[in-house]
Amino acid sequence: MIIYFVLLSKLYGAHGTFYFTSHSSGEHIICLESNSTQFVSFGGSKLRIHLDIRVGEHDLDAAIVQAKDKVNEVTFKLQHLIEQMEQILKEQDYQRDREENFRITSEDTNRNVLWWAFAQILIFISVGIFQMKHLKDFFIAKKLV
Repeated sequence: MIIYFVLLSKLYGAHGTFYFTSHSSGEHIICLESNSTQFVSFGGSKLRIHLDIRVGEHDLDAAIVQAKDKVNEVTFKLQHLIEQMEQILKEQDYQRDREENFRITSEDTNRNVLWWAFAQILIFISVGIFQMKHLKDFFIAKKLV
């Protein structure tokens, strides 16, 4: 049982050229068909087909090689841009982590400063109360009050 696949179907005007490379090995069948009726109505008209079949690996035309070089160059530049974008994203993630750590450290420091300020206030109030009581006791002992 043979299964046929249409791998290439193109419409051309009076002249046309195409290149086709098969990516699978094995037997290949080529079928050419003209859907033009002008060749049938005029007996003197000729349909000329030049078929060049290359089997195996061959060098491509210079234009195709140049086009592939341009594609490879564009692909390289695109890959380079993608790598730069990934590096920028990594740098942004790193900066976000640093910013988060800095924010946490700042909040902890602010909290500690606030508690230290409350502790100082309590110490100053208690020292003030102690000094007033001691001074009052001193004045009472000296009988100045």
